Amino acid sequence: MLETIASHLESIAALAPHWGFALIFFFMAVESSFIPFPSEVVMLPAGFLAFRGELTLHSPWPDAALALFFGTLGSFAGACVNYWLGLKLGRPFLYRYGRWFFLKPATLERAEELFRRYGDVTTFVCRLVTVIRQLISIPAGFARMPFGRFAFFTVLGAGIWNLILLAVGAWLGRETQEMTYLELVTRGKALVADHYGWILAGLALVVAVYALCHRLAVGGRGRAADASAHSAPQETST
Repeated sequence: MLETIASHLESIAALAPHWGFALIFFFMAVESSFIPFPSEVVMLPAGFLAFRGELTLHSPWPDAALALFFGTLGSFAGACVNYWLGLKLGRPFLYRYGRWFFLKPATLERAEELFRRYGDVTTFVCRLVTVIRQLISIPAGFARMPFGRFAFFTVLGAGIWNLILLAVGAWLGRETQEMTYLELVTRGKALVADHYGWILAGLALVVAVYALCHRLAVGGRGRAADASAHSAPQETST
């Protein structure tokens, strides 16, 4: 599938100076929904073209910043579709008819198991995990996860992943002047895979810091509530 899509990137890239950001938004929304579509064929070329000044503004840093913004916005839009499917259609419907949405019961069950085990933070962590990335929003809908928390974790995870792909694409654009888009996607994907251990280590550090801050905040609120209760004036009987 990756090779098939990448083979058409040459003609799509010709539209980049005028429609680049709209295309990034559209294809990342598709990628983040229930439709199987690899993010590498969108964000790697986006970084490559931004570095070479071939996007709308013809300036690397502003083009890269806008590519990241629209790519992450598209990811969030697609994730909202999956969240809505889980929230509105519900678990029984999707397990029974999910095949019509490219949703296999076994994959849905795996995503739901991860969400049950690790909670809300999986909507952040799994945005950086292949295959499960698109589907983790569905069990969030099943569980009626508060939309504000869903939006925060989804945007954070998608933003980090898109930034990694953009940076790899830009690095390849700096290293190589002549490269087909199929070579770009293939080399970029391999480069990410070679450093995936470091990505996961950084992700684990972010989650650990979040868990510590959350625990300290909850503990602080609890101690404040206890102090308030003890300092309240006690009624005396006469």
